[in-house]
Amino acid sequence: MILNTLVDVLDSVLDHNLDAAMSYRKNGVWHNLSAKELYRQVINTARFLQKCGIAKGDRVAIVSENRPEWGIVDFAVELLGAVDVPIYPTLIAEQVRFILQDSGVKIAFVSTAEQLRKLKSVIDLTQVQKIVVMDEVAPESPHNNVLSMSSIVSGPVTQFTRDAELDALGKSMDTNDLATIIYTSGTTGTPKGVMLTHGNITSNIAASTSIFQWSSQQGYISFLPLSHITARHVDYVMLATGIGVSYCSSFDELPVMLKEVRPHNFVSVPRVYEKVRKEAERQAASGIKKMVFDWALRVGRAHRDETLAGRVPTSISWRLADALVFSKVRAGLGGRAECCISGGAPLGRELAEWFADVGIRIFEGYGLTETSPVIAINTAANLRLGSVGKPLPNVECKIAPDGELLVRGPSVTFGYWNMPEETRNAFEEGWFKTGDIGMIDTDGFLCITDRKKDLLKTSGGKMIAPQPIENALKTNVLVAQATVIGDKRKYAAVIIAPHFALLEDWAHANLISFSSREELVHNAKVRALYEGIVADLNTKLAQFERLKRLILVPDEFTIESGEITPSLKLKRRVVEKKYSRLIESLYSETPETIAEPVRAH
Repeated sequence: MILNTLVDVLDSVLDHNLDAAMSYRKNGVWHNLSAKELYRQVINTARFLQKCGIAKGDRVAIVSENRPEWGIVDFAVELLGAVDVPIYPTLIAEQVRFILQDSGVKIAFVSTAEQLRKLKSVIDLTQVQKIVVMDEVAPESPHNNVLSMSSIVSGPVTQFTRDAELDALGKSMDTNDLATIIYTSGTTGTPKGVMLTHGNITSNIAASTSIFQWSSQQGYISFLPLSHITARHVDYVMLATGIGVSYCSSFDELPVMLKEVRPHNFVSVPRVYEKVRKEAERQAASGIKKMVFDWALRVGRAHRDETLAGRVPTSISWRLADALVFSKVRAGLGGRAECCISGGAPLGRELAEWFADVGIRIFEGYGLTETSPVIAINTAANLRLGSVGKPLPNVECKIAPDGELLVRGPSVTFGYWNMPEETRNAFEEGWFKTGDIGMIDTDGFLCITDRKKDLLKTSGGKMIAPQPIENALKTNVLVAQATVIGDKRKYAAVIIAPHFALLEDWAHANLISFSSREELVHNAKVRALYEGIVADLNTKLAQFERLKRLILVPDEFTIESGEITPSLKLKRRVVEKKYSRLIESLYSETPETIAEPVRAH
């Protein structure tokens, strides 16, 4: 498979001639889009864009959840040599306005009436000339600049023919042509528009697919936001290798879709794997179920090396554990997942070991928007828990004197849109500065310890990497999110957001009455429970890393409330600002033990 531009991905879909290149679920019924119908709608969309004056280099926005129309617009834009600007549908109007204005978008495609209202509230402050709505919605008031997607893609269905003119235009694209501007979700500061060329993305597709063997009979659910390069990359990989993509527009729909599609390939962020584990442990929280569950995990642990080597254990005890427990955990991923990949955030060794113990290998990878995205990934041939795998064959990596990982290769961006100074600062003698602290072991496996900007330096001069500590805390089913604090302070502490569904079950079982989450986290028994969790972890930490105090909050960290980015990364600075009063109160006292946490009010 030779891919020079993203137009070649569309050609690959046609070569495979899939009956269900793209699938979507509506009103409980699955609908398929064949390769030929996909091409027809792409051509019609491209013709519409041409009529609107869109030409090579012009920017087109996509503000939508995952659905076939996302891919249709994407391919149409790339066919014309234009540049698409994906925007997270969860962003507020002002954030959307900034991206539209900064990138100079001329046409915007939106998914729903809600997204239409959002854009209409800011359209006068941007260069947007027309808005196309994917859903069938009636405009709230007459707007000549609002059209429906159906009016664009519809047309007489005749015998399938290729559009020679647009095909030729697509073939004229070069690997160095700009394909997309992806604005980083931004854990801090103003979002930056990462510029990626056709060659950046296709070189990464070629390198990452060369180390994985995909079968055209396998299924895949696209549920990670397509506004992020990771999800988009995987969609391209699947389509280019002849694997149909089933779209999931909401995390809430994922459990049902997993049971219906039963995908062989599952690519996710750690948060979803954490949820699968916590649900399994919730269902086996007490009584005989817990005894069986704990026994099965001990059996799985004894056979971990076989699972990691890709072999299915054959002992009687493992087969019994599989029938009673492991098969039910796999059912949470659809029951047929053969290739499970994790990226977007650190998976955590303990979580990877837990899944290996239940018979599931998770191949952890690592990358950035700026690297299109994959830098390194574990594979069946080269798997080491605790690492993010070996770098791709066409990517060079080295560690700077301060521990920062530097990379270079054909998949690395050439810069940020309208930010020449940021672009210059991002490179050091031709090497891209990832901002991550890492190490490469003697066997060539890459390990990432933390974000360079996230490292905490205590007032005593000790450097603490918070992410491994946070990941260790989150392996406990009662911990939904954890944020380690202590930069420029005498000691480290932690803010914990409980997993309230499980905490409430625990409270009921322990005869603890409460009328609100606020009251629940104030309860002395609850406080002692979480102090115990932290105390257990402290025994595994260096003295200077140990968490001296705890802030237990009555909130869940969500995208909507702002503590998590759309790509599900923790906004550390947002959390610290939100609880600044509690943090100041905590550090104004001298701690003696973890047994006296400050409680949220």
